[in-house]
This record gives sequence, structure tokens and C-alpha cells, in this order.
Amino acid sequence: MPVNPPSSPESTTGNRGDSLIEYPSKFPIKVMGNRVDGLVHAITLIAKAFDPEFDASTIELRESKGGKYLGITITITATSREQLDELYRTLSTHPMVKVVL
Repeated sequence: MPVNPPSSPESTTGNRGDSLIEYPSKFPIKVMGNRVDGLVHAITLIAKAFDPEFDASTIELRESKGGKYLGITITITATSREQLDELYRTLSTHPMVKVVL
């Protein structure tokens, strides 16, 4: 009598694969850097490069207590793990950026 093999994790997770994120989905990313002219513009250009439908009006800004740093939260539409990995790499290596979360 044939026995059916147990279902594999891939067959039970749909489009997620090994990710906990379902694509596409809205995905917030926090970027921190020195509060300097051009920082928000630079982050906006990067966000638009990875998500052509990115809406800059959704950007959230928060200054540090001393005013030296600026936290920028962008919310992009994530379409794949590869997209997110490359976006994090691009943001992290930008000279104006200190931290990406």
C-alpha cells in the first residue's frame, strides 16, 4: 500500500518560502543619519528606485533630543526578499546613513 509523503514546509507556506513576510506587503524601514540637508531627499530617491509607487507623503521624521540626528521611517511595498536585501544594502552603504532598522 503506497504511503503519501508528509507535506514539505514549502507546500504549506504558499508564496512565502523561507520568509515570514507575505509578498507584496507594506514594509516600514527606519533610517537614521546626521540631520543634514539632502538626507530626506536621498532616502526618498532610494525608496523610489526600489518601489516606483513609493509615496513620499508617508515619510515620518523624528529628530533626536539634541537635534543632531534624524530618524526617517519609509514604508515601501516589498515584493521579494531580494528586493528588501538590496534596499537594506543600498541604504546601509549610503554615506549620509548611520543605521538602518
